[in-house]
Amino acid sequence: MTNPDRRGMTGRILLLASLLCLVLGALLAWQVQAQQGERIALVMTIDDAIGPAISDYFQRGLELGEERDAELVVVEMDTPGGLDASMRSMIRAMLTSSVPVAIYVSPAGARAASAGTYLLYASHVAAMAPATHLGSATPVQIGGGGLPGLGDDDDGGEDGARAQEADDTDAPATGNESDANAETAAGKGEASEEGGDDRRRGETAMERKVLEDAVAYIRSLAERHGRNADWAEQAVREAVNLTAREALEQNVTDVVATDLEDLLTQIDGRTVVMEDGERTLATADLAIERFDPDWRTKLLAVITNPNVAYFLMIIGFYGLIFELSNPGSLVPGTIGIISLLLALFAFQVLPVNYAGLALILVGLGLIVGEALMPSFGILGIGGIVAFVIGSVMLMDADNLNISLPMIGGIALLAAGLMLWVMTRFIGLRRRTPRTGQEELVGSEARVLEDFAGQGHVRLMGERWNARSTRPLTRGQAVRVTAVDGLTLEVEPLDASS
Repeated sequence: MTNPDRRGMTGRILLLASLLCLVLGALLAWQVQAQQGERIALVMTIDDAIGPAISDYFQRGLELGEERDAELVVVEMDTPGGLDASMRSMIRAMLTSSVPVAIYVSPAGARAASAGTYLLYASHVAAMAPATHLGSATPVQIGGGGLPGLGDDDDGGEDGARAQEADDTDAPATGNESDANAETAAGKGEASEEGGDDRRRGETAMERKVLEDAVAYIRSLAERHGRNADWAEQAVREAVNLTAREALEQNVTDVVATDLEDLLTQIDGRTVVMEDGERTLATADLAIERFDPDWRTKLLAVITNPNVAYFLMIIGFYGLIFELSNPGSLVPGTIGIISLLLALFAFQVLPVNYAGLALILVGLGLIVGEALMPSFGILGIGGIVAFVIGSVMLMDADNLNISLPMIGGIALLAAGLMLWVMTRFIGLRRRTPRTGQEELVGSEARVLEDFAGQGHVRLMGERWNARSTRPLTRGQAVRVTAVDGLTLEVEPLDASS
């Protein structure tokens, strides 16, 4: 039979558990409702060069702001510039965002240079802290080269004219020969000038296209938010800069704020231009919620660092070489393929010069070829030269180039490895043979019986036919001077040279 007291106790326990679940559910629902009803400003931090990792972090922050129904997304920024493609993807996300974005150049001493200036102009609220600056927005192309408007053409033309005048003045000439030489020189000079002008016109046209595109882009951003478009054009064409106070006075920025609270207070009630029309900000008493870079952003930033990507490529290449030269090792092959795939991912989003990448691969191949097929330095030296030139060319975008000490260090390491391999091969060539008939020459043997001419000796525990030009006695020590099939040429050890 069932005990009534036990049944009552079980019922009370179940009742208490049910009440506890209801209380916890109510508390959870209240917390969710409170969070949903809380008005927040989502704050992000950008304190590095603009690249793929920063772009990914920025766009995820905007998505989180939309999910949390934030009143404002504030980006505290300190950047020297970065990649044009990453900057444009961030601006597209900002312009189409349903949440207003305030770019705040902070803390004191921070800057919004190059790509940062474009982001500041694209933001719904452009703010700066005291003792900060912006500007220097001139685009820098991979591969170098000056921008138009610097007087290169004029200088070249004047130099060419001066050189031609000097040639004409210094060259002696008489009669018809003088006329003929003058005509030939003039023809060559005209052809040279035409060829140089064509090259300069081609370079200038490409540079001007890039420059004019950048000018039109930043002017359109300035006009969208009613900011100073003329100064924006100057920042692109002439790389000029402004301090925070000067930027406010010239209508480049909207606010100079000492901290976040000051910023939110000053922009409360400001009208901004969104994709769907104008909106009035209500930023007073907003709760600040931070969205800092997480492990994903940090990992992407590490992988897409040019120096790290470059080093991963080197590790991947040598890992595969060691695996192919020692099949079954597994460890170098596994490390190599992972490193190479990570490097290729980084190169996909970085401004890589593929001619430089090809030179690096050719250089590494020649260095490995020197180790496998010694050419007394020809392949190795050529490989190091190609490797260094390709490394310098690989990535030369502003703020995203490879460290020259790293290039020099890896080149010296490769040169040291090549020198070690060469010295090892030279030492092996000088070493006496350890196997085969060549090993027998110079070895010591013992005479088994007296003989003059033909006889037998014991060498390395074996009985050999022997031939000597001198009489030998039993037990006498002899030296092998040559091997003729199965017959040894021997001579007494004490034979005079």
